[in-house]
Amino acid sequence: MNESVKLIECPRDAIQGIHTFIPTDKKIKYINHLLSLGIFDTIDFGSFVSPKAIPQMADTHEVVKGLDLSNSSTKLLAIIANERGAIAASEYEQISYLGYPFSVSETFQIRNTNATIEESVNNLQKIQEICIKSNKKLVVYLSMAFGNPYNDIWNSEIVLEWIEKLQVFDIEIFSLSDTIGVATVESIDYLCKNIIPKYKNLEIGVHLHTEKNSWKPKIEAALYNGCQRFDGAMLGYGGCPMAQDELVGNMPMENLLEHFGRTNMDEINNLKRMFEELIS
Repeated sequence: MNESVKLIECPRDAIQGIHTFIPTDKKIKYINHLLSLGIFDTIDFGSFVSPKAIPQMADTHEVVKGLDLSNSSTKLLAIIANERGAIAASEYEQISYLGYPFSVSETFQIRNTNATIEESVNNLQKIQEICIKSNKKLVVYLSMAFGNPYNDIWNSEIVLEWIEKLQVFDIEIFSLSDTIGVATVESIDYLCKNIIPKYKNLEIGVHLHTEKNSWKPKIEAALYNGCQRFDGAMLGYGGCPMAQDELVGNMPMENLLEHFGRTNMDEINNLKRMFEELIS
């Protein structure tokens, strides 16, 4: 068991594309169970974005008020897309991290946050100031870090350049995000190998969307090159509804839990059952 590995469970990412609204009390009950287990470093629980864009997250204010962290070492992360969302999220002491999706694809940045890359750099500076003032940490998700479906120019060097540019704002946590499931073992190997040793002061994670039968080699490639932060979601549910019509699921968290020996199979099966009940 690798105790230093951080597992970030992402029910927000898993359910945001589900069209049938999941009752708030069901979300609270499920996330509180995740918090009680002590096997996750962080729960990506909700997002402070327009309910018109992501209707499933319209109740994030109510959800966070119902969460119990009194006996949990697990921290909460909320996704925000602009300064307004950051201000709203910063009002909650329970939230430790604000996550901002910064795309290396211009097309996706506009689709996802209604801002150009240039505008998003300015937004990031303002959001980082809000985080510092409210004692939060900013997590920057480098979306489309492994390619995009829009024919925007992409190569690994572009990702490396953005790490270099953004880390000067004293942002300490970055997650390389395979938004549409196109990452290969080779591309994961290359990026992790060229980022993690160079920026020892940064925490570099991976948020991989993947087909269920190709998860393990990707995780091992990142781990071999020093990655200690892995996002996932139960049953591999989810994907970004702003990216493309066909969603590619998340890294299955049940596989990560077993791979890193974080809990027993009985608890893993219980989590799978509880998630199925949540979305039923």
